[in-house]
Amino acid sequence: MKETRSLLKRLVVCGVALAMVSTLAAQTVNQDTVKVIRIKGAARYATGSNAGQLLKVGDLVKPGSVIQTADNSRCDFLLGGGSAPAAQTAPSSMSSYTPAVEQNVVRMWENTLLGIDKLSVTKIGADEVTDTQLDLKAGHIFGTVKKMSAASRYEVKLPFGVAGIRGTVYDISAEGIVKVLSGTVVLAYTKPDGTVKTPRIGELQEFDYPTEELKPLPPADKKGMEVDRQQLAMGVPSQPQRPIDKTVDFISPTSTR
Repeated sequence: MKETRSLLKRLVVCGVALAMVSTLAAQTVNQDTVKVIRIKGAARYATGSNAGQLLKVGDLVKPGSVIQTADNSRCDFLLGGGSAPAAQTAPSSMSSYTPAVEQNVVRMWENTLLGIDKLSVTKIGADEVTDTQLDLKAGHIFGTVKKMSAASRYEVKLPFGVAGIRGTVYDISAEGIVKVLSGTVVLAYTKPDGTVKTPRIGELQEFDYPTEELKPLPPADKKGMEVDRQQLAMGVPSQPQRPIDKTVDFISPTSTR
């Protein structure tokens, strides 16, 4: 009897070990890239000690880099180095336009400094788990986020906390103004007295971190976010990018946290 129990235990242990090995073998972790799909004005990126190089449409930027836009400039990029959305003709009624393909796209507005901290895709069998971590050091970003698996993560670090984003069209400034057109954003931050706050910003809502006020999204902001969403979904314009003004001035990274 003792020998039988011992054999059963050994078989169970071997079975668990084999299952773990099979699970690990089925996992494939890939480090993805950011693909620049549109630039108006000038933008640059820096990695490590690199002083910064000007960006152009089609460039791929790896995690660990910081992207920066100049004054009167903006930069749109695809999170994931796959094929950028093809340019489409805008319909006569933009209000009824719905993107044909869901993608994770970010628009950086002028004088924005954004770190691409992590961008990974893990294949577990037929499932795909993504881990996206951005760091908004200064400025203002707008983004569209496709549906993700339950285990996936999309976070934007802010000077005062972090924003967890899921299935969302969002607009976030480093000063703490969070706007949601669709989906949900959950903020997490600690007040000076040590109190942890986790406000949830839902569809058509706006949160003001300095005042901690949650209110309906103003109609003008809703309209503006709809236009931005439609522009991002239109894909890469057919016309070539204008020459970059190499004398453009960027904000100093030392002026941010």
